Parts: sequence; structure tokens; C-alpha cells
Amino acid sequence: MKRTTPSSVTALALVGLVLGFLLEVSATAAGTPIVVPPLTLPFTLVAIGIIVVALAWPIRKATKGGGKKRVDPFLAMRVAVLAKSSSLSGSLLLGAGIGITLYLLTRSVVPAVASVWLAIATALGSAVLLGGGLVAEHFCTLPPDDDQEEPGAARV
Repeated sequence: MKRTTPSSVTALALVGLVLGFLLEVSATAAGTPIVVPPLTLPFTLVAIGIIVVALAWPIRKATKGGGKKRVDPFLAMRVAVLAKSSSLSGSLLLGAGIGITLYLLTRSVVPAVASVWLAIATALGSAVLLGGGLVAEHFCTLPPDDDQEEPGAARV
């Protein structure tokens, strides 16, 4: 599995930004209420980001040589996949939160202040999830081999 690249994070954030903005525009055009993220969403995103880093911490200790117990490779792979999905979904939700915030700030009618702060909090919570996923991905990588031989040489 390859680590998350900055280009994929940026692309998903831009997709989320466009989708979040267009969701609000289409809701307004249809005459339905706009989407305002609930108060629990930013707290949930932050909690998930913290949990992902906490799950990756024992794997980091084991890969750095400080852990006394051997880590189950299946658990390590599951945590690595969770970290990658957290970083990708965090970037998508970050873009959506920014898109909703931009829509609310560019309206001709001044929106309720609470809805703007909820959108900003969602973007910040998504940024924490994105950061936690990237940190956990880093924790789940193995250090480079200490082989002094050529990379293509046969091992005896």
C-alpha cells in the first residue's frame, strides 16, 4: 500500500469544496433549507482522528524497536488502511466544510452566525481528521532496511 500523496489530498479537497458549494446552491435554488453541519460532527471528526493516532501508536513503538510485544501484522495493516481512509475522507470533508463556509459568506443575505461557525468547525474537525490520518500512516511505515548490499544483489 502506498502512502497518501499530497496530490490526492488536494484533489479530494477540491472535489469536496465544489460538491459542498454546489449542494448549497442547489438547495437554495430548489427552495429547500441549506445544509448546515450539526454540532456533533466536528467533535466526532476530532475524536476519530485521535482514535486513529492512538491505534497507530503501538505499531510505531514496535517499528522503532521500543515495543516489547510483537505487533500482529493483520492489525497493523488494518490500522494502516484506517489511517489512509481517514486522511482521504478528512480531505474530502475539509473541502466540503470550506465549500459550505464559502457559500454562506458569499450570500447576499447575511446567514445566521451559528451556521457559519458550524461550517468552520466542521472544516477544522476535518483538518484534525486529515492530520491524524497522515500521522497514523507515518506511524505504520516500516523503517528502511539496514542492508549494506546493492538493492538488486542476491542475498545469501
